Amino acid sequence: MPERPREYLLLFTRFSVLTCLIVSVSLVLRTTFLSSSAPEYSSSYGLRFPAVPQKAIALPPTRSTGPVTISHIQFCIAGAAETWLDRSQYTSLWWRNTTRGFVWLDKPVKIPDNQSDNRFSIPVRVSDPGWTRFRFSSSQAAVRIARVIWDSYRLNLPDVRWFVMGDDDTVFFPENLVKVLSKYDHEQMWYVGGNSESVEQDVMHAYDMAFGGGGFAISRPLAARLANAMDGCLQRYFYFYGSDQRIAACVSEIGVPFTEERGFHQLDIRGDPYGFLAAHPLTPLVSLHHLVYLDPMFPNKTPIESLQALMKPYTLDPHRILQQIHCYDRKRQWSISISWGYSIQIYTYFLTAKELDTPLQTFKTWRSSSDGPFTFNTRPLKPDPCERPVTYFMDGAEDVRDSGTKTWYSVGDKKYGHCGKSEYSRVTKVKRILVTSMKMDPEYWNKAPRRPCCEVMEGRGRRKEEEMSIRIRKCRSAEMI
Repeated sequence: MPERPREYLLLFTRFSVLTCLIVSVSLVLRTTFLSSSAPEYSSSYGLRFPAVPQKAIALPPTRSTGPVTISHIQFCIAGAAETWLDRSQYTSLWWRNTTRGFVWLDKPVKIPDNQSDNRFSIPVRVSDPGWTRFRFSSSQAAVRIARVIWDSYRLNLPDVRWFVMGDDDTVFFPENLVKVLSKYDHEQMWYVGGNSESVEQDVMHAYDMAFGGGGFAISRPLAARLANAMDGCLQRYFYFYGSDQRIAACVSEIGVPFTEERGFHQLDIRGDPYGFLAAHPLTPLVSLHHLVYLDPMFPNKTPIESLQALMKPYTLDPHRILQQIHCYDRKRQWSISISWGYSIQIYTYFLTAKELDTPLQTFKTWRSSSDGPFTFNTRPLKPDPCERPVTYFMDGAEDVRDSGTKTWYSVGDKKYGHCGKSEYSRVTKVKRILVTSMKMDPEYWNKAPRRPCCEVMEGRGRRKEEEMSIRIRKCRSAEMI
């Protein structure tokens, strides 16, 4: 009997030693595999999450030289299988054979076998399923869209300098995007885009972030560091609303500030975007978003038809599209504001250039449909219809010899009221306006910007009162608008 307790003691000792050995090995392995990850952290909500082990992604290759072109940009378009076939109408407006990148969906979608429809030639991929493990996130969809940067970077496509994020209903103007990004050294870490037009949106999310629907660009060095830190960072900001807000937070952890470019347009507005688009800031038009939620840009057209109409002058003179030019017809005392390729406003009285620069408020805020505030100045539509402009919309564009263009504008039927005064009816007799101009110098946006000047040409023939001709030209050195 005395031997039995001794056996039990020996077995207990061996079991204890084996347990200690297993625990020690486990701790060593945990330290080895997680040493390069972020430490365990607590969120501001009191929840604790372990660090996320993630395979390191290589940094960018050797330095590339030469001016940036569209082939140096990889587009990372976020979509969803449920809406892609419909939203592809927007992407197909600007996607060309030279465009690089992918539309990233949450699951496979059956693409119709229609070779004549370029919508179905846009390359589509399914997001890496890693986003499904973020079960604590306020929105798994936002996690997936944020990880599109990781999905895109890990493809390691050659000669990519910029990764440009956007939604499947974002319309980009690629030539202008290239012009904007050419200002920045792509070997440095840059985070470039635009924020919301509605102050309530910026207050709720952030002023110092790029809103994703309007699109934003991340240089390759920043994309490399963002991809390496992505999953751990997304867990830390699991409570944020959108993918763009999460990316902005992750970029902030890397120490890179937001660089705003005013040509990226989230269009966080409701109603009629006319006033905003007819007084575009003096900067290249890079993107438009949310057009499906707004009144069509052109009267008697759908949103898609409106964009198709805008694309015609854009293809002729990309850098001039929507650029605002002011004229004065001193003989008739009219003020004229041209939004090239889109619209013309004629006022029956003189307005200062500063007033013409300020958008008419034909829209409301995005979230509450209020009269403001916005992140830019607006001027109200006058209650008296006789003080409102007569509006014309582009209905034709063509090249002319010697690198010039012609665009035609016809009187529109915008719902701003009608005036019976004789001077107002004199304007409405003008049924058609012809605008001629030389194409914008490709180096224009590389210099200090200045609005061009224009002048009203005297009409001829029996249709003199029904037609107006305007010539856009370079301002003289001492000329004042």
